[in-house]
Amino acid sequence: NPTEILFVVDSMTGQDAVNSAKAFNDVVNFDGVVLTKLDGDSRGGAALSIKSVVEKPIKFVSMGEKLDSIEIFHPDRLASRIIGRGDVISLVEKAQSQFDDREAEDLEKKLLTNKFDFEDFLKQIKMIKKMGSLKSLMSMIPGVSSAMKNADVDDKQLVKVESIIQSMTKEERSKPKILNGNRRKRIARGSGNSIQEVNRLIKQYGEMQKMMKKFSGKGGKKLLGNFNNMKFN
Repeated sequence: NPTEILFVVDSMTGQDAVNSAKAFNDVVNFDGVVLTKLDGDSRGGAALSIKSVVEKPIKFVSMGEKLDSIEIFHPDRLASRIIGRGDVISLVEKAQSQFDDREAEDLEKKLLTNKFDFEDFLKQIKMIKKMGSLKSLMSMIPGVSSAMKNADVDDKQLVKVESIIQSMTKEERSKPKILNGNRRKRIARGSGNSIQEVNRLIKQYGEMQKMMKKFSGKGGKKLLGNFNNMKFN
């Protein structure tokens, strides 16, 4: 026998979801609701309607299509996302679930010494992919959720970047300066991307390196130190 019976709702179906929930509850009398596709454009409006109609709690929400995208429902955090204020606590919790202390320390050290290379970049991409879709992660950043509402955020871009880096040799990942024209052409062919896309990634990496140089000073150390000391309950 199940411990609980949960009704799974597609948050993008609007009023139909409310009607379905009421019909199922009348017959099955379920214990709670699981709200899916909150990374879509509906932003959870159906959740509030369903709760008031069937008078059953929302237990879990999902920001993607994989099992690891299911989260415990926090009404205050959902409300914050709906009005465009983001959800920093959930974002930090997701990050903490993917990074252990040693990895965080190694990353901080590389950022402060400006030694962050393509190998580290690849590791971060894999971590981000495990945290959920780009759209759901952006919805947790204050101010970004409303600005990106109608933007075309495609997770395939991460796959594209990943394929380019994986087509580099270990030496090329650790020493991006050796990436001359011939090497870039080989990487483009190996990854199935255009030479322009390879050049764009290398250029973006160079801009990121410049930004990291600013972090390598005392101000950067102080900023990262303060972030590491923050507590989220």
